[in-house]
Amino acid sequence: MLRDVTQSVYIASPEGMTGKSMVAFGLLEALASRSDRVGVYRPVVKADHARDYAVDLLTSHPAVDQDYDDAIGVDHQLLLSDPDTAHERILSRHRDLAERYSMLVVLGSDYDDLANPTEMAFNAEVAANMGAPVVLVLSGLDRSPDQIAALAAVSVSEFSAHHAAPIAVVVNRAEIESLDAIEAAVAPRAPGVLVAVIPENPVIMAPTVQEVKDAVDGSLLQGNPEWMDRVSIGTVIAAMSLPNVLSRLTENCTVIAPGDRYDLLPGLIMAQQSGTFPSLSSIVLTGGYDVPEEVLRLITGVQQDLPIIASDLSTFDTAVRVDRTRGRLRAGSGQKMDAARRAVAEHLPTSEVLAALEVSRSEVVTPMMFEFELLARARGEKKTIVLPEGDEPRILAAAEAILARGVADLILLGEENQIRAKASQLGHDISEARIVSPQDPEHLERYATEYARLRAKKGVTLDQARATIQDVSYFGTMMVQMGEADGMVSGAAHSTAHTIRPSFEIIKTKPGAQIVSSVFLMALEDRVLVYGDCAVNPDPTAVQLADIAAQSAATAEQFGIAPRIAMLSYSTGTSGTGADVDKVREATEIVRSANPGLDVEGPIQYDAAVDASVAKTKLPDSSVAGRATVFVFPDLNTGNNTYKAVQRSAGAIAIGPVLQGLNKPVNDLSRGALVDDIINTVVITAIQAQAESARLADSAAEN
Repeated sequence: MLRDVTQSVYIASPEGMTGKSMVAFGLLEALASRSDRVGVYRPVVKADHARDYAVDLLTSHPAVDQDYDDAIGVDHQLLLSDPDTAHERILSRHRDLAERYSMLVVLGSDYDDLANPTEMAFNAEVAANMGAPVVLVLSGLDRSPDQIAALAAVSVSEFSAHHAAPIAVVVNRAEIESLDAIEAAVAPRAPGVLVAVIPENPVIMAPTVQEVKDAVDGSLLQGNPEWMDRVSIGTVIAAMSLPNVLSRLTENCTVIAPGDRYDLLPGLIMAQQSGTFPSLSSIVLTGGYDVPEEVLRLITGVQQDLPIIASDLSTFDTAVRVDRTRGRLRAGSGQKMDAARRAVAEHLPTSEVLAALEVSRSEVVTPMMFEFELLARARGEKKTIVLPEGDEPRILAAAEAILARGVADLILLGEENQIRAKASQLGHDISEARIVSPQDPEHLERYATEYARLRAKKGVTLDQARATIQDVSYFGTMMVQMGEADGMVSGAAHSTAHTIRPSFEIIKTKPGAQIVSSVFLMALEDRVLVYGDCAVNPDPTAVQLADIAAQSAATAEQFGIAPRIAMLSYSTGTSGTGADVDKVREATEIVRSANPGLDVEGPIQYDAAVDASVAKTKLPDSSVAGRATVFVFPDLNTGNNTYKAVQRSAGAIAIGPVLQGLNKPVNDLSRGALVDDIINTVVITAIQAQAESARLADSAAEN
């Protein structure tokens, strides 16, 4: 468990505009996978300004149960007028928070009316008095590696001189081509300190459409209000003919057009709808001209979502203001927060930082902790997942989030122009996704030839194979079989049978597996349990039930759950008789014989498996009773109804079904799946693919 004394980490900078709030956000997410009680503290804020954006950002994180006022210390004016009182109040407030949270993310000062040495000294003294290790964040913007290294050396020295302990130097906003050179230059100047370099990310630093609108004193003529939090990366001045404008469009750009150039509007709207041009973030019409009713009628009939903003400013003044608008990582912009998560996860070795902070895993595992842990694991060795239902709106929304968070590479099946057009119309950035048509001749012929070979004993001809493979489920499954994708997720628009039948025919069961079965990962308030089989096998035999138990234990281990298997029945121990309980008793003995290293108990009733007080009465000497983590149901009827009852009555999050026993990972979605369900299933599939890669590597090493 986390130790009783609250551990704090102090995020500080020797200068402004380093992006330390992004690093704090990323570290907070890493901590949220280890502890269910993470808090935020900002020792100094400017009370005479609007709400502190960084405090808003950090307290908005779903893992933080804390309001804005609870997370702030003193106003910087008090620090200037009465430093001793300010320090006393800062530390007193820190002690109060330390009594309530296992881990505190402390964000250093961010005011700009003190000289840097004074500000550095203040942060160093506060960190030392808190006993908080320090993560220093520097800016690499417009600096050479040697300049950055010199700043790092001075900063580490300053904090150390005040008895604060820097554990990491993070160079943020660096040039992408200089990452290795910067790390090589900084490391010798900061011995014993972890060094990480994060490249400049245009999404994080770009303004949102709302900030563009505010900058030009604009009004929204039409568009989806939800798009106002999307980013605007770059501008295109439409002071030329339409073909020349179209050739200059870039992804997520804002087009600034004179308000009397009504001829441009239909062309820009068509480009947004086409899927063959980059997606726009907004259009700004300048000069204060009224759009003629006929043109408004035309564009309203074609689209409703792309924001069209009107400004009274001239085109030149509008362009200047937009160019000067700088964005910040703020709460509410999903694009920016996902980009921040990905940047920190990919470039800062958070596991090493947590180790330096001596943060161990809590015995309590909340659904949110489990989710963050899965995301971190998926990012660790990125896999490629194919999504056959490429034009499904929920799939497109999930694909944007998955790609933005960097948890998997994606292949979408369908016609590229149609899918990109639909994504553009819905406002989803899937530019990183690869799109493959099931009618692509090269893929089709290769896959058909292989499918015909695999099914030759069933009499399948090459012509029949060509027809079959054009079905997206078969095409996606063949992509996995041929090693061009690591796993597949489908079922949002297709039945379970349609999704998994190709797997039975093509991928088949892995060596040693009797059957394909499934589990649900049940994330309860304080732990995660494994339920199997709740989705595939109606009435398994004793041998099959034993196989389900062994597979479910292996799945539990894949996801960090120590397997203690309860073979469920209506009777506990030797008290009951009958065909059903005898089946469970036989299955239990098979599991014990075949897997002597597994903790397994059965037959056992659910209450004895999960409740320690009941277990003391019914099976006092059992290592499983009262603390089971893997629950194997005797039949589909019992399993399916139980998982749904627990899901609804206990408020558990049911992740699954997760298929097990296949040679390669394929997972099915409910046709009512929400976007979050799709994201979770893709992450689960990616982690299964990692485990499969490790198994193959071990097998190859043995041979």
